[in-house]
Amino acid sequence: MRPVDLQQIGVELAVKWDNGAETFFPLEELRRRCPCAACNGETDVMGNVYKGPEQTLSPRSFQLTRINTVGGYAIQPFWADGHNTGIYSYEYLKRLSGE
Repeated sequence: MRPVDLQQIGVELAVKWDNGAETFFPLEELRRRCPCAACNGETDVMGNVYKGPEQTLSPRSFQLTRINTVGGYAIQPFWADGHNTGIYSYEYLKRLSGE
């Protein structure tokens, strides 16, 4: 499935999927579940996870400034604190939604 519409509504990101379903993601949850290497770490071939120090998040960390689409498979949120390296695949978003 692919999003056909993305809109910020208050403190949530609303996603309308091409099958007509809608999902609402709290912005704070999206940021805390950022899949980028800086936030989530990287795994080597042996399964070891390497992660930097825990990040201190501020209220600006949960404010969206824009969202770009990445190819035909993902979105890239830009947060008010300058963070923008998380690429959220549509599959990852569906897993976050519990569907």
